[in-house]
Amino acid sequence: MNSAELGRRLKEARLAKKMTQSEVVGDFITRNMLSQIESGVATPSIKTLEYLASVLEISMSSLIPEDDERSSGSSEAFSIVEAKRAIGEGNYQKALELLESGSDCFSDEYNALRSISCLELAKQASANSELQNAVNYAKKAQEYAQAGLYANSERAEESMHLMNKSAKLLSDYYAALITE
Repeated sequence: MNSAELGRRLKEARLAKKMTQSEVVGDFITRNMLSQIESGVATPSIKTLEYLASVLEISMSSLIPEDDERSSGSSEAFSIVEAKRAIGEGNYQKALELLESGSDCFSDEYNALRSISCLELAKQASANSELQNAVNYAKKAQEYAQAGLYANSERAEESMHLMNKSAKLLSDYYAALITE
């Protein structure tokens, strides 16, 4: 679904509720931004889309077409929503699988969610003494955490610290093997 179709669906839902743009946006976004979204000029973030769906009392799925009708953008939006749900349930591997491929449309959201998932998987691998996996996931987490609009220096630093710690333990392990 393109931005124009998404905007049309949002506008239809707003008019069905007999709400003005100002009533819908509240303090979350500007009325002008909603106007741009409804006219297809702007594409809302997932957070904005979730907010609008909540205010309009409609499901996200009503804004996103069925599988056979999905275009890249709406499919990616659906993947982000599902990945957030997986992260909330602690299923970080599933979240990563949902976020495997993505275009530039939602790259910032994808990177943020990937960094969270990779860091948590790195922590789990480290706790299970799977040091190589811990290093690999921590490295990916750091890269994702440094990218895009939602770059997070704290997550990047935590990832680097975990990567260095795991790499040191791995190095010590191999050094001990060589000296035996």
